[in-house]
Amino acid sequence: MGRKRSGRGRRSPVRRERRSSLTGTVRLTERHGFVETAEGSLKLAGRALREVMDGDVVAVSVQRGEGGKRATVESVIERAAASIVGAYAEAGPLGAVHPLDTRIKADFFILPHDRSARDAGVQVGDIVRARIVSYPSRYESGVVTIERRIGGEDAADLGIQCVMARFDLEDGYPEEPERAASELVQDIEGALADPLRRDVRNRFAFTIDPVDARDFDDAISIERTSAGGFELGVHIADVSHYVAWGSSIDLEARRRGTSVYLADRVLPMLPERLCNDLCSLRPDEDRLAMTVDISLDARGRVQGARMYPSVIRSRVRLAYGEADRLLEAGEAAAAEGGPDSALARKLAHAAAEGADLVEVLRAADDLARLRRTVRERRGALDFDTVEVHALLDEAGKPYELTCRKRTAATSLVEEAMLLANECVAAYLTRRGVASAFRVHDAPAPDHLQGAASALVELGVIDRTLGLAISAGSQEAMRRAIDEAAGTSVFELVNALLLRAMQRAVYRPDNEGHYALGAEAYCHFTSPIRRYPDLIVHRTLKLALARERLGAREVRERASRLAGAGREGLDAALPALCRACSERERIADAAAHASQKVEVARYYGERIGEQYHAVISWVSEMGAFARMDDTQAEGLIHLRDLGDEWFDFDGRQLALVGSVSGRVVRPGNRVIVEVVSANPARGHLDLALVTSPRALH
Repeated sequence: MGRKRSGRGRRSPVRRERRSSLTGTVRLTERHGFVETAEGSLKLAGRALREVMDGDVVAVSVQRGEGGKRATVESVIERAAASIVGAYAEAGPLGAVHPLDTRIKADFFILPHDRSARDAGVQVGDIVRARIVSYPSRYESGVVTIERRIGGEDAADLGIQCVMARFDLEDGYPEEPERAASELVQDIEGALADPLRRDVRNRFAFTIDPVDARDFDDAISIERTSAGGFELGVHIADVSHYVAWGSSIDLEARRRGTSVYLADRVLPMLPERLCNDLCSLRPDEDRLAMTVDISLDARGRVQGARMYPSVIRSRVRLAYGEADRLLEAGEAAAAEGGPDSALARKLAHAAAEGADLVEVLRAADDLARLRRTVRERRGALDFDTVEVHALLDEAGKPYELTCRKRTAATSLVEEAMLLANECVAAYLTRRGVASAFRVHDAPAPDHLQGAASALVELGVIDRTLGLAISAGSQEAMRRAIDEAAGTSVFELVNALLLRAMQRAVYRPDNEGHYALGAEAYCHFTSPIRRYPDLIVHRTLKLALARERLGAREVRERASRLAGAGREGLDAALPALCRACSERERIADAAAHASQKVEVARYYGERIGEQYHAVISWVSEMGAFARMDDTQAEGLIHLRDLGDEWFDFDGRQLALVGSVSGRVVRPGNRVIVEVVSANPARGHLDLALVTSPRALH
């Protein structure tokens, strides 16, 4: 027996390193778990998956074996989830909750003496939100108690309610900050008494937003200079004028961190009185703003920037589609709808204000093109991601799926906002001001090497380009993306390189932005919907006051803008940055999950229908296929790939048939059939109808 154990040891040597200081955050997929630590991302040993949940902070030890490093959970330091959402069932004398989140591997139970299910009127099959009483361990199941019944399977918005419960989001707004917001008034003349504030209502400013937007927090003004350059004005809603540090509105905005845009509703960061009224830069209404005036030469290079509080008056509100039509066809675009069309009226209104709206848009478009060139030359990366959005009818039912794409109009707004963000961040950095900087670290070398190796192995790029990508060359990454554009491997290249990137976060100190190739960057342009932008406005105002006003006035402004001492912004800034980063992650995940719900509802009425698609990704679960007409993505489970077993080849990023050797990999053109849809879980299951063939 001893010799047998010794032999096993020689074949699979394992050395355990115990480091009590090695902590990290758990990230789960449906099949695997990882822990993000200061030493990189480590795969969790399988037995740990029952006792941890996504977002948990854990202490781990590291095992080294033939399969590489593995992390073993030694203890859970902080739990991320206090509740779960799942389907109620009965298990003898116990109640049970089967989590809708398929990353959670264990069911939770309700003890016989617990009457919460009965009190909530819960029936078998109902979806419930349950508070966790005790968490699963290696030896015991988790225990929960029912908090509320979300609904039965027939509830129209069940899927969205599940998403909200899963991410601990709530509809409505607390009474106290709502009341405080209702008492706020707009005093333009009083605001102009501030020596820092300038009146720029004489400029032709305009907004461009989605057609269904209700809050307008950014406007643009632009003029060409006699030397061929540009004078660009970026005007952002002055939220900090109304939201004092430590007020009830501020505290609620801090707690929320960001507005959350679900498929069928918006959960705003600020009360409606502010986001849709006082702060919204609506056309032909005077509004308080923070303005950044930027001078640029004929090649789009910044020559100087000036920042100040202002009063503006937006003259025209355009939807993206309207702006694109004007850029493409000029004034002829308005003639399509006749002289009384909305676009014709906007052109006439601009002319009455002394502006040629088409020429203004073309100047902004020309500048946007120049700015893209500037950013590309300094190494900026531009990842093109697909975002599917469901259009809902008055009854809340999805009737169409659309994919928002970058256009000339979206690009000219994006470039103006990027530029303003950079100028503000550079100003704060030069003055050594701590704020909420947007930081994007360089990718971990092993992540880049993994992406480059996969692309070389698949024959997508050559070894020379792969080595450059592994070394962190932004130019090499951009070249790989550009060369793949319009080919079957574009989505694969984009996805692999994007997965190798770190997630951008907020930090008190400027550490640069890798993907943008920017030495300094912050979020300044959306204070209505993002709390970090509100922080930046406050720190910018204080920096401007210190530069231009006396010490007494600075102290008075500091009290309203940032408080003081342990309760002030300076002391709270590190924790606020961490919280805002986490709230952003939650908001993004919830928004994505809500769209998956509506995609599942849309295809739930199309079971059995077949569609042309392309394989977008493969994993041990199966193949993900993106349908041509809607760009919606569904999963082809291994069992639905054909009448043989498929093995996952991680190096080749392929699923290989065990009998036929048939290969399924990203880029394959296929025809798929809709097999099932589960809106509550946001799952869309497909089956493969045709054998894959590569795109050319």
